[in-house]
Amino acid sequence: MDSGLLIKGAMVLTYPEGLGGEVDILVSGGVVQKIGKGISAGRALVIDASGCVVAPGFIDLHTHLREPGMEYKEDVCSGSRAAAAGGFSAVFCMPNTDPAIDNSSVAEYVYDRGVDEGFCMVLPHGAITQGRKGETLAPMGEMGKCRAGVRGFSDDGSPLVDSEIMRRAMEYARTMGATIISHSEEKSLSEGGQMNEGYYSTFMGLRGIPPESEQIGVFRDLCLAEKTGASLHLAHISTAGSLDLVRRAKERGLSVTCEVTPHHFSLDESMLSTYNTNLKMNPPLRSTNDIDALLIGLSDGTIDVIATDHAPHAPHEKEAEFDRAEFGVIGLETCLALVVTELVEKGVLSLEDAVSKMTVAPARIMDMDRWGYSATVSEGAPANLVVFDPDAEWTVDPLRFLSRARNTPYAGRKVHGKVIHTVFQGRLVVSDSELIMGPESGKPLPGPEQASQRKPASKKARAAAGRGN
Repeated sequence: MDSGLLIKGAMVLTYPEGLGGEVDILVSGGVVQKIGKGISAGRALVIDASGCVVAPGFIDLHTHLREPGMEYKEDVCSGSRAAAAGGFSAVFCMPNTDPAIDNSSVAEYVYDRGVDEGFCMVLPHGAITQGRKGETLAPMGEMGKCRAGVRGFSDDGSPLVDSEIMRRAMEYARTMGATIISHSEEKSLSEGGQMNEGYYSTFMGLRGIPPESEQIGVFRDLCLAEKTGASLHLAHISTAGSLDLVRRAKERGLSVTCEVTPHHFSLDESMLSTYNTNLKMNPPLRSTNDIDALLIGLSDGTIDVIATDHAPHAPHEKEAEFDRAEFGVIGLETCLALVVTELVEKGVLSLEDAVSKMTVAPARIMDMDRWGYSATVSEGAPANLVVFDPDAEWTVDPLRFLSRARNTPYAGRKVHGKVIHTVFQGRLVVSDSELIMGPESGKPLPGPEQASQRKPASKKARAAAGRGN
C-alpha cells in the first residue's frame, strides 16, 4: 500500500507564480495531494527539504540513449538512471540508433523499455526518413499513432540534405500536429571538420567547421517552415548568426523554437588547444562572441529550451587521436549544476526562468499533456518532482556517474546546484543524491561510488523565497 511521501520545508517553484516560501508537500497515489504548512505525515515517508527548492521534474528534449544497437555506449536502463540522478522526469531520445527509430515497432520497443525501467518517462523521437538515409520519408503517421505516440521527428546526427524531402516532412508533420526537429548543417561545408573554423583550428592544424554551415541549414529550414506552416524546433543552436535568424523568424510569427546546450554556453573553442577529445562535439564549441550571443538569446527569450544533447561514447571511442575520436559529450548528470553555475549565479537568468527552460517550455513544445504529463507542482497534478539545493557545491567526478559513459569535459570542476531527491510518478527514485531502488523489484540498485555530502540549509536559497517573480 502506498503510504506516500511528505516533503517538508521546501520552497516550491511554480509557474507563473515563481518561487514561494517554505511549505510541505504531501504525495500519495502518484499525485500531489496537498501543499501547505504543517501537514501531518501520518504513515508517509518524511523528506527534510529545508533550504531546497522543489520544482517540476526536468524534461530533456534531446538525448541519445543508444538503444537499440549501441548498448555498449548507453542503454535505456543506464540512461534513465542517469536522467533521474540529474533530476529529469522525462527524456526524449533521438532516433540515430541501429536500427533507427523509423517505424512504430522500434518506437514502441524504446518506449516500453522506459516503462519497464521506471526511473523517468522515455519518449522516442522518430526518424524523418527511413534508416535516416535522407531518401524516403519514414511512416510518420504510423509512429504518431503507436503506443509511444511519437511527437517529434528528426534525422539528428545526419542533417537532411534533400530540401524537397524536408518540405514534404514538414507538410506531413503539420497535418498530424507534430514537430520537426532540425539538426541544421550544410555538410558540404562541414565535412571532415573537427572544430570551429577560425584562429584556433588554424593554430592546431585541424580542419574547421565554419559557423555558416549551421546558419545555412537554419536559414533553409526556416524558409521551409514559413512556406509549410509547420512547427520547427532547431536543435543545439551554437552561433550568433543562427540566433539572429531565429530571432527574426519569431518576429515574423513563425512557429519556431530552439534549444541550447550547457556545453555551448559554458565552453569555447580556445579550450580545445589541449586536444582533449571530450571537448569534441558537433556542432563544435564556438567563439566567445558566439557564447555572448547565446547568453543574450537566453536572457531575452529567443532561446526557448536548455537541452543536454547527452551523447555517450565508450572509452576507446574518445581515447583516440583527435581527428579519429567521436563527437559528443554526456550531460544529464551535470545539466542543473551548469545552469546554476553559469547562468543563475552570473545573472544571465533568474532561477525561475532557468528552470522554466527545462520544464514548462519543453512540455509546451512537445504538448506533453497527451502523455498525461504536467510540468507543474500543484495539488492534483502527477508527482514528477525534483528537489535540489541551488547552493550546494560539489566537484564533478565521472566515476560517480550512473551513465555508462564518462565522456565529460567538466571532470574536476567545482560547481553549484545539486539534485538531492527525484520523485517520478509519486515514487522516490533518487534520495540524498543516490538512486535507491528498483521501482518494481524493490532491490537496491548501484549508485555513486561515494555518498554525496549534503550541505546545511542554504541561506541564499531561503533569501530567494522572498524575491518571488
